[in-house]
Order: sequence, then structure tokens, then C-alpha cells
Amino acid sequence: MRTLISGSGGLIGMALMASLKQRGYEIVRLVRRASAEGDILWSPEQNLLRLKPEDHFDIVVHLAGENIGAGRWTAGRKERILQSRVKGTQLLAESLTRLERTPAVFISASAVGYYGHRGDDIMREENGPGSGFLSEVCKAWETAADPVKKHGIRTVCLRFGMVLSPHGGALARMLLPFKLGLGGKFGDGCQYMSWIAIDDLVAVIHHVIYDASVSGPVNVVSPNPVTNAEFTKTLASVLHRPAIFNVPARALRLILGEMANALLLDSTRVEPAKLLATGFEFKYSDLRPALEYLLLQTP
Repeated sequence: MRTLISGSGGLIGMALMASLKQRGYEIVRLVRRASAEGDILWSPEQNLLRLKPEDHFDIVVHLAGENIGAGRWTAGRKERILQSRVKGTQLLAESLTRLERTPAVFISASAVGYYGHRGDDIMREENGPGSGFLSEVCKAWETAADPVKKHGIRTVCLRFGMVLSPHGGALARMLLPFKLGLGGKFGDGCQYMSWIAIDDLVAVIHHVIYDASVSGPVNVVSPNPVTNAEFTKTLASVLHRPAIFNVPARALRLILGEMANALLLDSTRVEPAKLLATGFEFKYSDLRPALEYLLLQTP
């Protein structure tokens, strides 16, 4: 099937592209600078997307957005984080509705940050948004996909949890300090972390492509979230290292500002209710076997 992908250079995009190619999909990339034949140029900031009315894609997977963890959240960075998601999604969604032949499914990234800080409460897809910057971003991000939904295109918003991969993201950043025996919990460690192994995440996207009953928001997380203390203990154990240090919440807020709460200290306990209801089977539903498998891939 002919598939259009944005954000193909990111952690999720690269893993998805490799999987799609293995299955014989024809892939077209949305890029800012064309580097291969067939690439389509776009620039949401300039409202530029070089789609022709006769272009056709069976599937569109939209993953592009500025990295939320790449730097302290200044007012300028927060605006870039928001607009990179809203403008990009609006531009792509509106452009797809003008094609002579529209795709069967539009799959757009979102995040469990939609729910905000919810303590020990279990969040399912029917729960409303929380409060805070990330919640507002995710809400606006998902709303920006409305044009394709209203046009009758099946629309899925994937609310990603923390993606575990040794090749990038949070886990890759944790590995060195934990291998050195310097790992530990953040704050009191009671906050829930909703996570998913990269292989299961890619499998979820395939599931969404093939199961036409899946639409709307989908929680892309393991059915077994863990607290930060549990995550720390398990990762240290898999690496055969101690985890005796902890970083006080106050120090994290001093160093990272607002993003300390949103990315490290807030508790978001999420259940993949829709995936389970539609028969998706996780290969790595428990943290320890997931980490053992993933860490076999590290040098």
C-alpha cells in the first residue's frame, strides 16, 4: 500500500519505515529538504505542502513535531512545540481533503500528556484532558486533525506513552548513568510512568491500519504501567547495577523548570483500553522482559 509519512527521521518514524519496507509498502516521505526521489516537500511554517490533486495514498501516518525534551521550556520553545504540531497537522489534514482520491486512514501522533497529572487514577480513552501545557498541546494537536475526520476519512490519534528503545528517547538517555551505577528515582518515585516498547508501538500502527473498527484516540501504552521507583529498580536490576541515588523534585524543578513536572514528576497511569478491546496482543506487556529484550540490542 502507498503510505505517506511525516517525521520519518524520528525514533518512531525510522522504526516504522523499516517495518513497512519489510512488508512491501510503498513509502513516500514528507520532508523539509528532498534527499530521495519521490520525497514531497513541506514547511508548515510557510504553509507549504507540495501535494498535487492527483496524488494518492492509501495510508497517511503523521509523526512530525518538535522534540519536547530537547531543551528548557522557554516561552519561545513552548510556542514552537505547540505550533509544530498544530500547524503541521492542520496543513496536512486540509490538504488531504482536497485530493481527488482521499486516503483510507489518517493516523496522527499525540501523547498521554493529554491526561495531565492524574495521580493513581487510571486513564482510558474516554477520559477528558487534564491541565497544564502538555495537555493543552495534545488537545489542540488532536483537534487539528478534524478536517480529515469531518471529510469522512477514518482518523486515529495515537496517544503515545514513553517509548522504550535503546536507539533514542528516554531509555537511551538513561543507560549511561544507570550503567555507571548513578541511576535513581525522580522525586518520591510514586509517579506512574506509562510506557511501550518500540516493537509493540510499531505493531500497534499495523493493527490500526488493518482494523477498520479502530478510530479516534488510542492509548499506545503497555497494559502494565509502573511507578518511577519500580522502573528505576527494574532497569538497574537488568543492568546488574545498584540504583541508590535519587534526584529531589525541588532540584529537578530548579534545573528544568516547568518541564520537570510534565516529563518527570507528573503521574499518568494509562490503560490501552481500545487496543485490548480490539484484540491487540502485546509482545512486551511487562517491563522486565521488555528491557531485557531491548538491551540486548545495545552495543
